[in-house]
Amino acid sequence: RGQWANKAEFLLAVAGQIIGLGNVWRFPYLCYKNGGGVFFIPYLLFLVASVHPSFCGVYLTSCALTGLGYASQVIILHGCVYYIVILAWALFYLLYSFQTELPWSHCNNTWNTETCILFSHQNQTGNSSLTKNATSPVIEFWEREVLNLSDNLDKLGPVSWKLALCLVAIWVICYFCVWKGVKSTGKVVYLTATFPYVMLFVLLMRGVTLPGAGQGIIYYLKPDIGRLADPQVWMDAGTQVFFSYGICLGSLTALGSYNKYNNDCYKDTFLLCLLNSSTSFMAGFAIFSVLGFMAEEQGMDISTVAQSGPGLAFIAYPRAVSMMPVPQLWAVCFFIMIIMLGLDTQFVSLEALMTSVTDLYPHLIRRGHRRKLLLLFICIACFLVGLVMVTPGGIYVFQVYDHYSCSGATLLLLSIFQSVAIGWIYGAERFTANIRHMTGKNPMFIFKLCWKYLTPAVCTATFLFSVINWSPLSLVRGLVAPAWATALGLILTFSSVSLLPIWAIYAFSVTPGTLRQRFQHLCRPAQDLPAVNLPAPCSPVLPLT
Repeated sequence: RGQWANKAEFLLAVAGQIIGLGNVWRFPYLCYKNGGGVFFIPYLLFLVASVHPSFCGVYLTSCALTGLGYASQVIILHGCVYYIVILAWALFYLLYSFQTELPWSHCNNTWNTETCILFSHQNQTGNSSLTKNATSPVIEFWEREVLNLSDNLDKLGPVSWKLALCLVAIWVICYFCVWKGVKSTGKVVYLTATFPYVMLFVLLMRGVTLPGAGQGIIYYLKPDIGRLADPQVWMDAGTQVFFSYGICLGSLTALGSYNKYNNDCYKDTFLLCLLNSSTSFMAGFAIFSVLGFMAEEQGMDISTVAQSGPGLAFIAYPRAVSMMPVPQLWAVCFFIMIIMLGLDTQFVSLEALMTSVTDLYPHLIRRGHRRKLLLLFICIACFLVGLVMVTPGGIYVFQVYDHYSCSGATLLLLSIFQSVAIGWIYGAERFTANIRHMTGKNPMFIFKLCWKYLTPAVCTATFLFSVINWSPLSLVRGLVAPAWATALGLILTFSSVSLLPIWAIYAFSVTPGTLRQRFQHLCRPAQDLPAVNLPAPCSPVLPLT
């Protein structure tokens, strides 16, 4: 079984997993959707109360909750299906960036409509000829050329062959990043986890110098306290934190399993959490400065200048690069950054999935080329399912898939069971002792409180709050998900969370003994490793005498 060549590979791999498009795409668009700065309040609450303690380590749990591990792998599989579609969009933009003039910077393309207007800050003042239905070329390129967006979810339409080819190319890259296991993954992350920061800093510097950027940043930071009564704000904040940090997905467990036993997971937790959230906040400044510029340019309110959806990053960021000198160069660099941000998250998730399956059946899969063939089968299957998302109605399917399969109630339910498993079944004291044995230091006392009380309480309250105030999912263009789409979404949710009760019932039925004996046995934590097999605990350094 492989190991990381050094500590840097592990940190970069985890950074690549948790720092991705969720930071530069999902976080800003959720802030935009939920009223700007008010989103920070529930986000920080979930970060401190739930994610940071849960991020700290790996736990051994009881037989009754084995389904938690299987459910997390199903969620990873769902994520691999739809997350990579964003990379196909980015590759589409990248290929168009090599033209002599960026196609989203003018209205002389075949897909542009009569209402397409190249807004200009200089000629906006006093110009009353602009119609209310005017659109910018960057929005028309996204909706009419990239997506060929249909009017509603009932009209999926044929597969876009251009996007399908982009999807094939991204899957091929992902496959060869993972096919040799941790040895190839550890080398790729040196590039994919570092280059995006250079481009993000450049975009931030350009964005804050644009006219109107200040108004966008004020909208980003100024909270609308009244929005805290909206359960969707809390649901979005909780799921964004869990999604961004990879909590309940099993990928952190798989990556950490390649470490040495005495790796200082406690220190890594602080560093990686700080890096992740800082990246999200920095990306928010970059995108909202551009939104402020677009709002001033078009004479509109910031809340309506762009549609709040998955395409927000493909509207604001391309508009920013088109304003730079030599825009083709910056466009190429930007979309390479987007692809790298998503690639490391995608192939690390694949690596985590393959690690789990291989560890379950080592004698079956670690033979010859069976691991590579299994990986190829998974990639092809995920590609075929993802084809429905590169149709004219694919963006609607993408939003349904994103909301129900890998976020929302799914992650909240798994986080509740995970915190119960750590805090009550395995035991917070036992978990603390494990960390102390591995690292030589005790975690803060607040961690115990979070594992036992705060994390399950916050997650349960948010889940119940969202169920009581449930409403159909809102899609792009203000559409509401129809009943059949909601039913499909619930099937995606139950495909993972149902494994918890199913496995518990199965374990209960095959365990011998009376009802009480079965219950006591299944709710008992897995036996600790024998002491003889454990490395000696870290001891304090003796003074020099």
